[in-house]
Amino acid sequence: MIFSKFHGAGNDFIMVDNRDSEYFIFSEHVAKLCHRRFGIGADGLIILHKSLIPNVDFKMLYFNSDGNLGSMCGNGGRSFVAFLDTLGLMDKKVTFEAYDGLHDAEILWKGENEWLIELELRDVDNVEVLSPNEFFLDTGSPHLVVFVDNLNEIDITEMGRKLRYDSRFAPNGTNVNFVSHKNGVIFARTYERGVEDETLSCGTGVTASAIAAKEFYDIPDDKIKVKAKGGSFDISFKKEGEIITDIRLKGPVRKVYSGKVDLHTDAQI
Repeated sequence: MIFSKFHGAGNDFIMVDNRDSEYFIFSEHVAKLCHRRFGIGADGLIILHKSLIPNVDFKMLYFNSDGNLGSMCGNGGRSFVAFLDTLGLMDKKVTFEAYDGLHDAEILWKGENEWLIELELRDVDNVEVLSPNEFFLDTGSPHLVVFVDNLNEIDITEMGRKLRYDSRFAPNGTNVNFVSHKNGVIFARTYERGVEDETLSCGTGVTASAIAAKEFYDIPDDKIKVKAKGGSFDISFKKEGEIITDIRLKGPVRKVYSGKVDLHTDAQI
């Protein structure tokens, strides 16, 4: 199977063009390919399909590294757009189908194997305040945002896993973001379900963090910079009543390499 590997601010993905249905990829394949010791290594795998929606050419199918079908992935969506560009399938703008519906995206800048891409995410119709420092919202994937003062001292994996499986979010669980604020910049670290660990960044997670941070820190601007371990993002949005609209996630994407892999290797994990 021919594949390419991309990352959006350290959140890395295996990309496969399967518009001709040449490859039969199952959950066990995904888990092996994403394994960082026995496979290529990635936070997830994304398959390019043809969309069946009129006037929409492309469909993004996203799998978490555990092999299960995932919900919307913001960095994956931005990396998907860069992948389309390398295949010569788009100009500056594109609309594609994903788990939660249609998404518009635009290439703002590109160099050699790197891009700056802005992705529009779906509207958020409810931001739930669970406690004085906990917010819950869905930006295409469910996110708990927890505001803390000691971000660099937290064991993200231990605390994230505990909250990810909290009974409040049963049965599917949630992603967990730990967030702080300094000098006008939001800092976020994310525990991702499906990866079951901290990732270097999470697109829908930094978006959820920015939306919640505007409320928690009473930030006057609707354009917010968020820094994650893997890079920086600019998030903009509007609030119309209780609904958050026109949500845009802007950040970097880089192509790492392309290659071929045997889907039917006997290597065991």
